[in-house]
Amino acid sequence: MECPSGLRSLSLLFLAGTISASALLPRDPVPDGYVAAPYYPTPYGGWADDWSESYDKAVKLVSQMTVAEKVNITAGTGPCVGNTGSVPRLGLPQLCLQDGPLGVRATDNITAFPAGITTGATFNKDLIYQRGVAIGKEFRGKGANFYLGPCVGPLGRKPRGGRNWEGFGVDPVLQAIAGVETIRGVQDQGVIATLKHLIGYEQELYRMYNPFQQAYSANIDDRAMHELYLWPFAQGVKAGVGSIMASYNAVNGSAASQNSYSLNGLLKDELGFQGLVMTDWLAQISGVGSALAGLDMSMPGDTVGNNIPLFGYSNWMYELTRSVLNGSVPVDRLNDMATRIVATWYQLGQDKDYPPPNFSSNTADRTGLLYPGALISPVGVVNEYVNVQADHKVVAKQVAQEAITLLKNNGSFLPLSTSSPLYVFGTDAQADPLGINSCTDKSCNRGTLGMGWGSGSANYPYMDDPISSLKRKATNVTYYATDSFPSVPTPSTDDVAIVFITSDSGENSYTVENNHGDRDSSGLVAWHNGDELVQNAAAKYSNVVVVVHTVGPIVMEPWVNLPSVKAVLVAHLPGQEAGDSLTEVLYGDVSPSGHLPYSIPVAEDDYPTSLSLVATPFSQTQDTYSEGLYIDYRYLNKNGIKPRFAFGHGLSYASFEFSNASITRVTQLSEVPPARPAKPTPSVASLNTSLPAASEAYYPDNFDRIWRYLYSWLDKGDADAAYAIGAAGDEKYPYPDGYSTTQKPGPPAGGPSGGNPALWDVAYTLSVSVTNNGSSGTPAGKAVAQAYVQFPEGISFDTPVIQLRDFAKTDVLAPGESATLEFSLSRKDLSVWDTVSQNWVVPDPQGRYSVWIGGASDDLSVVCYSDSLRCEGGVTGPV
Repeated sequence: MECPSGLRSLSLLFLAGTISASALLPRDPVPDGYVAAPYYPTPYGGWADDWSESYDKAVKLVSQMTVAEKVNITAGTGPCVGNTGSVPRLGLPQLCLQDGPLGVRATDNITAFPAGITTGATFNKDLIYQRGVAIGKEFRGKGANFYLGPCVGPLGRKPRGGRNWEGFGVDPVLQAIAGVETIRGVQDQGVIATLKHLIGYEQELYRMYNPFQQAYSANIDDRAMHELYLWPFAQGVKAGVGSIMASYNAVNGSAASQNSYSLNGLLKDELGFQGLVMTDWLAQISGVGSALAGLDMSMPGDTVGNNIPLFGYSNWMYELTRSVLNGSVPVDRLNDMATRIVATWYQLGQDKDYPPPNFSSNTADRTGLLYPGALISPVGVVNEYVNVQADHKVVAKQVAQEAITLLKNNGSFLPLSTSSPLYVFGTDAQADPLGINSCTDKSCNRGTLGMGWGSGSANYPYMDDPISSLKRKATNVTYYATDSFPSVPTPSTDDVAIVFITSDSGENSYTVENNHGDRDSSGLVAWHNGDELVQNAAAKYSNVVVVVHTVGPIVMEPWVNLPSVKAVLVAHLPGQEAGDSLTEVLYGDVSPSGHLPYSIPVAEDDYPTSLSLVATPFSQTQDTYSEGLYIDYRYLNKNGIKPRFAFGHGLSYASFEFSNASITRVTQLSEVPPARPAKPTPSVASLNTSLPAASEAYYPDNFDRIWRYLYSWLDKGDADAAYAIGAAGDEKYPYPDGYSTTQKPGPPAGGPSGGNPALWDVAYTLSVSVTNNGSSGTPAGKAVAQAYVQFPEGISFDTPVIQLRDFAKTDVLAPGESATLEFSLSRKDLSVWDTVSQNWVVPDPQGRYSVWIGGASDDLSVVCYSDSLRCEGGVTGPV
């Protein structure tokens, strides 16, 4: 899995130009069989019962808007990383959109929560929800209407992928469950969650369209799309997520932000998504095309795809108004765009006492430009320094702690005694000596690695670093703040060395130590000569503990089996609470209970070559998912490759036993699900679709325009000219092949808010008893049980050996204590996507589905059978 050669990134200065992205001809051909079929028109929103009241309110408000007012709420300028325009006369305020997935970005007095990958490693649904609640409260407290998270794409297909750490792990069900709990927590606070990035955004290199090159195309087959990459989005839609962000890349040759198949077909029709779709920042590359394909909001409104950003050019705003007046964009499409935005605002209750923004993403000063980017602007208070932290450090610490994954503990070496002499190595043990927020968007790997870099980062309010915590707890600590092994005194056999190593990644907007977002330079190797540091410590000390802060898997073979390396812990990306969360585990105040959200391979080449980073400079790179369903543990299991540590692996100081499993049939399954409900005519269809008067687009009288600002109004002459074209109807826009204005009844697999409701019918429930079988005086701890489905033998579909379908975690169990954990399997969990019938099918409803339960994907000692409704314990797992 060598990193590709060639140009890695282009600066915005280099991107300056006026060449249209649509005029870029060079591209590698999209392989045969990977098609972004046209799907038109955009399905109306408002046909799901749980959104109907909000849509009725929205239709009433939108019916009073002018064409320019409708357009104005699709983009805008303001204090946040993204903003919409407002309609003051109707009481619709400007809406604030703000990064990022682990905390409110680019401001202060917030909590820097553990990253998504850390959160996934907890395997604790309740805790994930509580993290979402705390994040939602902080976004609301800052006056942000939209939380730009959670991130479930990238799925983590590529181990080197730069933004994998923003998501929850390399499994669609882990991503889906963690995404849903985060959405619920955030939206229960009235904040609009934004599920991202739709879809196929699995590497950073060549992710964006620019005047010199098209973004790479993620070429995904129909089954992999449904069973892997779309799966967490489907569950997010079912959970009622308010908005979805399209990705930068292309999908099967068509840009994600104007891909009618993925936006209109998959998302809005098959999944019945009722909210709004926005671009990622500067991702929009067309005006009319993206509107027809189902885009509802352009962020931040200008573009890098065919113009210099921040020069006042937009594919929408005034151009969208012009396109509606001249008949290119149907009025009903604009009505639907505006109604989706307003309905989402109502759906989250933001029409009642929602606070306005009290911070600025543009400056940390109390006062600043009221019109950022203007040549001349009045100055006023832009930052009120509102503290929104409350007691959220408690849940932040719990997430960081429950994620800590004990990979190895030879001879029960851990926990340590506080009297053991400690010798600590590695700069990762201490906070960045140049300042915890000294690198913009965390675009350096210096000091304790608590998060990756880019727009998914946030400012630390403080950093509880490991070395400070160790010194608070232990009586004899010596710290060597270096990544090169120093000269040390001859150790005794009682001395313990703790070695801290890292691996970092982030967004392609920054290059860090020659890594261009992805780990294209470092690969799956510890940074700063971490392998050598561990090896040297192991050669000197008899007792070595390795602590890894990492964005994803690293290859540990150079040192993991050395006899001196007694214990290995992965602390992932802990955010601000990196200290006590770890040392309480090291000293046994708490037993580790984290589990790997990805596999750790013996060698990077154990993965298929299709999971490598790809690049063809000055062409459209083709990233073809030829491995289909087989990524991470699915691929390793299929090919009989044993990882160093399997997906779901995690040790505890306690000893747990699974027993007394049971399975209950809830719904008798058929091969094909019951027919979907008919799609009703939504209230948005009642809005006026006649060509609006040109006067609706005129600039208001005495309007003071600001240079470079994006407005939805037109000069009178431009508005009149556009209206004349539309009224005459002589000139027609060159609509794409397959374009239609007739609303579709919807596909068989479709339905409101998540697809055919029958897919979510509970098919089976299961339970298992978990017992801490340690003797009195041994450690207490929390246990995780994971449930994997194995499809029947002899079916006509190729399926992975096992697939995660649910998980649960106990509270703390003292020695001798037991708890019962429960699991649920839906019809969809036991289905495959049939590319012929374009529907979910249960391949063999009367066949034997085996549900394997245990502590990791390679540690499954209990199995239950769907045909006999019988369970067995003490069995050998399938891998």
